[in-house]
Amino acid sequence: MTMTQNIYDNPGFFQGYTQLGRSVEGLDGAAEWPALRALLPDLRGLNVVDLGCGFGWFCRWARDQGAARVLGLDVSEKMLARARDTTGDAAITYARADLEQLDLPVTSFDLAYSSLALHYIKDLAGLLAAVHRALVPGGSVVFSVEHPIYMAPTHPGWSIDPDGRKTWPVDSYLVEGPRTTDWLAKGVVKQHRMIGTTLNLLIQAGFSISHVEEWGPADEQVQARPELAEERERPMFLLVAAQR
Repeated sequence: MTMTQNIYDNPGFFQGYTQLGRSVEGLDGAAEWPALRALLPDLRGLNVVDLGCGFGWFCRWARDQGAARVLGLDVSEKMLARARDTTGDAAITYARADLEQLDLPVTSFDLAYSSLALHYIKDLAGLLAAVHRALVPGGSVVFSVEHPIYMAPTHPGWSIDPDGRKTWPVDSYLVEGPRTTDWLAKGVVKQHRMIGTTLNLLIQAGFSISHVEEWGPADEQVQARPELAEERERPMFLLVAAQR
């Protein structure tokens, strides 16, 4: 039975993660958030599940937007403890769940949302099938993952080619499977899959894809945060919206 690597409960990883901009500032600290937010339906009256909810930032935002009920799922006890400590809303429930073995009530949610969690999942086909069953007809799934071009390197960062240009090392893009990286802690395992594989798994699960975006910062974002200019060298995130 496949189990998710629970790296977020690693004390060193968790400590490093809490210092990231998106951990301190919440959704506003995530540069891709405006683009991801634009893919969401009107949340008023909806039942929402957040797959890999982390500190619960999106769960609380969804309620602020009028969602009727929000379920936040995460494999990390440390993340869930922080989410519960910062949430005082009876309409938001947090629960521990391994997304490799997701079991949700049938046709019980209008929206399934996930931010930067699905690239940890080995059995993505099984997860998407479970999400499809859990959504009502016409329900939506909106998610972000690390772009596979960004994830494909087996060593981090960029190098300089002979002409002085930055090059991003894409290592064996066509070879899918686990990739191990040292990010905040040693031995973090992510699942590399091609864009086509992700989209085809959605189609095979019965979804109709409505939007695919290889995210890069907008001009105004680079003007406000010049360090984001580097993110124009290659797409860092893949954003997808689909309907049941």
